[in-house]
Amino acid sequence: MHKLAQSVLAYIRKHDLLRPGNRVAIAVSGGADSVALLRLLLELRDELGIVLSVVHLNHQLRGADSNADERFVRELAQTYGLEIIAECRDVKAFSTENKLSLEAAARKARYEFFGSMLLGTLNHVATAHTLDDQSETVLLKLTRGAGTRGLAGIYPNIVICKTATNHQPSAIGKTDPDLEPASDLKNPTIIRPLLGSRRSQVREYLAEIGQAWREDASNQDLRHTRNRIRQEILPLLERRVNPAVWETLAESAEIARAEEAYWAKEVERVLPETWSADEQGGTLKLSSRSLPLALRRRLLRAAAENLGLVLEFRHVEEILGDRSGEGSAVLSDQWTVTRHGDVINFRQATQKVFEYQYELPVPGKVSVAEAGIVLETSLQRGSGQSQDGELVHSRFTQHKWVVRKWRAGERFWPAHTKQPKKIKELLQDRHITGEKKQRWPVIACGEEIIWLSGFGVRQDFRANGRDGILIREIQASDK
Repeated sequence: MHKLAQSVLAYIRKHDLLRPGNRVAIAVSGGADSVALLRLLLELRDELGIVLSVVHLNHQLRGADSNADERFVRELAQTYGLEIIAECRDVKAFSTENKLSLEAAARKARYEFFGSMLLGTLNHVATAHTLDDQSETVLLKLTRGAGTRGLAGIYPNIVICKTATNHQPSAIGKTDPDLEPASDLKNPTIIRPLLGSRRSQVREYLAEIGQAWREDASNQDLRHTRNRIRQEILPLLERRVNPAVWETLAESAEIARAEEAYWAKEVERVLPETWSADEQGGTLKLSSRSLPLALRRRLLRAAAENLGLVLEFRHVEEILGDRSGEGSAVLSDQWTVTRHGDVINFRQATQKVFEYQYELPVPGKVSVAEAGIVLETSLQRGSGQSQDGELVHSRFTQHKWVVRKWRAGERFWPAHTKQPKKIKELLQDRHITGEKKQRWPVIACGEEIIWLSGFGVRQDFRANGRDGILIREIQASDK
């Protein structure tokens, strides 16, 4: 038995990935890792007492090369007398329809395909993730911001939720919304037998046994973040910081997985004692005196997930607040969370309507009671009082202006920024929330937003010189 096969066998047994009689489909793309997985499991088939087959998904992203990959995999399966199930999916169209990146769309399509396979007679689908893939994933998640849940990286075995095959989201806030760590082998699972092996070991193995594979040129495209991490960042860390950086990151993932397993059981034990739900949301009671901060954070996230919500770290900190016992966060236009002492309330916002609209003369002024301000316009003709950057171009003088609340989906281009942005996001960035956010005023000319309270005149509508229309915002209390 080859030494790599021995290592893979030890990994399979350590994590109890396979048992005698299991029917296992090997996901073979044609690349080195998946071809090596096929050959290794063929070598271990009798030792493990398993039944093998092959599955292949043609993503149709590389034209003739994608079709050549499929032919290669079919021939490989035929060589070893293995049944093959292959499908073609237009991942580019799938990406557009679901507003996903190509990488995310391809991954989602693969797991939907695997999920459909596991609904049949298969026990497992085996994928060829290696230790290198694990290291890349951990570093990627670390740089994008992740707690131990994210740093747990790729699990040796996972269950595909039922929702993965019907295009519906499952538990929001998980590292992957359609995948869960497998706690046992009762359910069909995806397994990763090569997760403890380096990619270099895989290539050496294929060279030693004389096995060809297909190369995917897109793996060298440095426009993809993962490829940059793989080709540039991790090799640099290996040379300059830690020669064992790949193994170190993979070990960190293993530690994080154990931590997550512990906390998952602890949250499962404590949450029913602290959480109650009702038609409008739910209530969580967290004693800051008896519960450690780490557990309070996790219980808060778990309570949110019960309502289909995802909490970012900033949300958690805003809700838990400081020692005053008060905290709050606006999660969306529909959900707010408030804390008073030990009690945290999740509530769906009742939809109050704050519609208003006033005509604003040019020149002239109008009181906007809903926003607590008075708006005044005046014509500037080369005056030294023009206040550069606050003048609207004079071409708007003859048009009707109205003051109203902003509307969902509207965008605004603040001065000294590169491009327009959704007004909702601009207000969130300024921590403008709740009813105040809903009432926030704009000045519109037809369909165009020319002014946004607190942000001034839109970048491309500002006057170039000192001639234009000056807008002054006066707080009602200052009149």
